[in-house]
Amino acid sequence: MNFKKLGNTDIKVSSICLGTMTWGEQNTQKDAFEQMDYAVDQGINFFDTAELYAVPM
Repeated sequence: MNFKKLGNTDIKVSSICLGTMTWGEQNTQKDAFEQMDYAVDQGINFFDTAELYAVPM
């Protein structure tokens, strides 16, 4: 897994992010835990938990 520094900190985040916006609607809790476990096993430490993003006008 490739990692990048987060801004001016010493925190390293994975270059791949696991998005979770549709969890609870398109998969089960069991599926979500399996996906998180798999992501962590692959070295992913960046999870996007935003419900949605604003659409610019």
